[in-house]
Amino acid sequence: MARKPRLTMPQSTAGLVRYFEESEEALKLKPEHIVVISVLMIGLVLLLRFLA
Repeated sequence: MARKPRLTMPQSTAGLVRYFEESEEALKLKPEHIVVISVLMIGLVLLLRFLA
């Protein structure tokens, strides 16, 4: 029984994501904003825990 030759795909079509093709409709946040929001959320949770 003969083996079938293995097909190879170019890397550009092998499921890799091109970031410039991504939708630009999403909300974009800087990493600094994420850190500030996280710290505020932690502070809010701790404040509510100690007050309740």
